[in-house]
Amino acid sequence: MESILFLVQIALAIIVIFLVLMHSGKDAGLSGAFGVGTGAGPFGGGSLVERNLNRWTVAFALAFVLNTLVLLKL
Repeated sequence: MESILFLVQIALAIIVIFLVLMHSGKDAGLSGAFGVGTGAGPFGGGSLVERNLNRWTVAFALAFVLNTLVLLKL
């Protein structure tokens, strides 16, 4: 059981890293250099793809944290 959780932990870590790297930077492009934002807040606006990417990132990060806590209890 413990070895399965270790493998899940590794997979979750790789997925979270990949999802974080998929996010566009806050200062992307020339508008970021001059401090001009898109007008979208951190929780609103943006495209559907960006919102779904945020949801998936949070979900996998929470799964990673929960799996870490379970591994610490073993």
